Amino acid sequence: MYSRDVAEYYAAKQKAASRLYKGWIKPADLPSNAEIRDQVQVLARMHEGPDRHQQRLLQMRVRAAWWLEKLAGFHPKLIGSVLTGSIRNGSDIDIHVFAANPHSITTELEDLNLFYQLERKQIVKDGQQRVFTHIHVRDEFEIELTVYHPSQLGYRFRSSITNKPIESAGLNELNRLIALEHEVTPETIEAKVNELTLTPDRITVFQSLLVPLESVHQNLKYHPEGDALYHSLQVFDLARDCKPYDEEFLLAALLHDVGKAIDRRDHVAAGMEALEGFVSERTMWLIEHHMDTHAIADGTIGARAKRRLAESPWYEDLIELGECDRGGRVAGAEAPELEEALDYIENIEDMFG
Repeated sequence: MYSRDVAEYYAAKQKAASRLYKGWIKPADLPSNAEIRDQVQVLARMHEGPDRHQQRLLQMRVRAAWWLEKLAGFHPKLIGSVLTGSIRNGSDIDIHVFAANPHSITTELEDLNLFYQLERKQIVKDGQQRVFTHIHVRDEFEIELTVYHPSQLGYRFRSSITNKPIESAGLNELNRLIALEHEVTPETIEAKVNELTLTPDRITVFQSLLVPLESVHQNLKYHPEGDALYHSLQVFDLARDCKPYDEEFLLAALLHDVGKAIDRRDHVAAGMEALEGFVSERTMWLIEHHMDTHAIADGTIGARAKRRLAESPWYEDLIELGECDRGGRVAGAEAPELEEALDYIENIEDMFG
């Protein structure tokens, strides 16, 4: 759960128990949710250190204050680890919002040019089936909005961990908490919140460019694997095997064909224009010349053009990218999900430094 491989307590217990014992295990023999949460916090403090933990907590709380302000029309309440201070690597910002129709919230998100996913999850608890509506938003930190009907305003929701009423805070309460725990004046908090501008983070941009590739069906003679998204994920997976630590190379592999959903006539130029300002010069150069690798491989490139490419310090990377591009064309091959690929990119610095 600390590494975010498993999100649900029940699933984590079952996975851990199956590694230790191959028979049926009584529920009473499993640790409680609260015990698991406490051990996850021990890991967080051990690996992240107190100073880094506090700095990240302050950043997340200020961002949460920004969201509470933006969603004021939906009576937002901050809950979870950002409020209690028990964050860990990969924690998200959990907010309860109240609306008769979730689409009134998604309309607000669209006006803010944010990429979101609407999820309806069925849960059976105490013999009763309930449907929860979640809206997942990609921001500086992951945002999870849980939507309730306005008739539930004032209801004391209970924690699945402790079975006690969930702590929650509105904007004013959160600001007081920040001032108290982080020794920041109300004026400083307001200034920090006002400084936050909603510019799409790069992962949101990458996702918005990659998702349409699923509808781009390619010539089966050259791409027997099918759509351009599946191809891009295969290429990313091969690139990850070659250079698991090299973010710029991995981004070139994942994003090399995004222009195909914009302009099929010149997908390279279209992709570069869309990515400008969001990737490095090296990544941009690799994408710009990835089609040249096929001409190099079949010997149709001119000597002068090849010599010009070979003068670049990134030439060997380009050749390797071309090999991944040609290798990522296998029908039925295993490939990561888009979310997995983007999460890997987002967390690569924490993994490798």
